[in-house]
Amino acid sequence: MTLEVSIKKRLKGFSLETEFQANGEYMGILGASGSGKSMTLRCIAGIEKPSSGKIVLNGRTLFDSEEKINIAPRNRKVGYLFQNYALFPTMRVKDNIKIAIGKKNADKQKVIRNLIERLQLDGLEERYPCELSGGQQQRVALARILANEPDVILLDEPFSALDSYLKEVLQKEVLEILKDYHGEVLMVSHSRDELYRFCEKLTVLGHGQQLLTGATKQIFKNPVKYQVCKLTGCKNVSKIKKISSHTLYAEDWKIVLKTELEISERIQYVGIRAHDLVPWNGERERENVFPVNYFSSVYTPFEIEFIVKKAGEEQGEEIWWKISQQSFFQIYSEETLPEYMSMPKQFLMLLE
Repeated sequence: MTLEVSIKKRLKGFSLETEFQANGEYMGILGASGSGKSMTLRCIAGIEKPSSGKIVLNGRTLFDSEEKINIAPRNRKVGYLFQNYALFPTMRVKDNIKIAIGKKNADKQKVIRNLIERLQLDGLEERYPCELSGGQQQRVALARILANEPDVILLDEPFSALDSYLKEVLQKEVLEILKDYHGEVLMVSHSRDELYRFCEKLTVLGHGQQLLTGATKQIFKNPVKYQVCKLTGCKNVSKIKKISSHTLYAEDWKIVLKTELEISERIQYVGIRAHDLVPWNGERERENVFPVNYFSSVYTPFEIEFIVKKAGEEQGEEIWWKISQQSFFQIYSEETLPEYMSMPKQFLMLLE
């Protein structure tokens, strides 16, 4: 199973250019709103026509601008899960599934029954979409997609409209459902958490341009570029001035830092994730340690986020430190905050 995409799409005031290949692994596309994520899916599905390029699915060319090939959407064997699920409102659950079953399949009732059981829709066969919960509607939409036996399933921000609890439940359900599916799965989202949980491979888009493609965990560990680092959720990024091959000055934070990796001439920024900062109590080597002043704190149900600056450098940029409430209150309190923080060099990300 392979999906090869190399396309350009030009619109007034916007240009999309992306190239990637999926080989059976779950592939994610990460980007902010308006970066071209959904446009990429629409081009693969045939809803939009690229300005130029090529799309090949399992050796079958779906689109080729040079060869004048543009297969109709209904003949592409592509399953598209829209954000609003796009169920037919006047059709019952069983009919929404039935309409997607291929004409050559003689035993449509057996296919419907298998999908009803597989997606835990028993007892809902006679209901209309308006009588279903959001999670039930999503499972019906997935059943309809699977009924058509697609070669690729496109998930367009499938959890964006759900509350946090239902989102986690459905993410687990969808992963279970797709375990038995042997085609390509391509998912777009602006949620880094969803893509990290779902996808083995990732393409990052910014303003229509492809910034980076690779293994998802590796991209989060080493985002390589400033824009990718920000899109993967890093709040702490500073412009740098190189001092030596393994020493830099973080201009925004006013801190000299030692690095584990060699600082090439292409490096312009340094980043560190908020949960990778470590309080320093004098027991470890005093490397990348600095005194801090506290400016504010934000409590979430399980974590605390502190905003600090290097003491004596109030003009410096804010630095975010995140720690679990359990870990924090085992050692500290709101009255006894750590006076020094450390940026361990193994967690520093060097960015172009």
